[in-house]
Amino acid sequence: MKFRRRSAPTTPEATTQPSGDAAETPAEQSAPAEARTDGPFDESQVVDDGVQRVDLGSLLIAPSEGRELRLQVDEASGNVQAVMLTGQDGALEMQAFAAPRNGDLWGTVRPQIQADITGRGGQAEEREGRFGTELVCKVPVKKQDGTVGLQPSRIIGVNGERWMLRASFLGRPALQPEEAGEWEDALAQVVVRRGAGAMPVGEPLPATLPDQARRVK
Repeated sequence: MKFRRRSAPTTPEATTQPSGDAAETPAEQSAPAEARTDGPFDESQVVDDGVQRVDLGSLLIAPSEGRELRLQVDEASGNVQAVMLTGQDGALEMQAFAAPRNGDLWGTVRPQIQADITGRGGQAEEREGRFGTELVCKVPVKKQDGTVGLQPSRIIGVNGERWMLRASFLGRPALQPEEAGEWEDALAQVVVRRGAGAMPVGEPLPATLPDQARRVK
């Protein structure tokens, strides 16, 4: 898997973030969580599993044959704005957010994302997929010639242990979900590092460049 740093803007659906202003309570931080048997995984579930992953701070990405890892970086601040796996037939964009333990943040924010997309003239419908309820979308985008078109995408949310991972499939994995098994396998290999500190619900977990991630461990 190749790695590339880019400064291009994120895709339109990536701008819709989960909203929430409540911090976790001590009870939420200490309550037991049900372990996932299928990925994406919490970092605690993959200790010493022998898989080499690219360390991006909040996200640990396993190699995926035929796909390239790209980071979209704000050149002014140096902050990573988007983490993407790209291939010849599509792309997978990912971002992790703080969530209460045992909560359903995806169930809360999914209607908000749906309303935002339809409010901008797009389309968003629910379907049941491998990771649960997801959104099949057509998101308005501005083309190079100045006209507006609709970009197809599938937005998936995975509730984890005090985190939620949101993933957007673009290209063929969005248009042909029944044939997106290899792309979904790549998503299932993603690991989220939440960290121990309390954070407001819906706050993005920071992703970092690989060398920065190693320094902050």
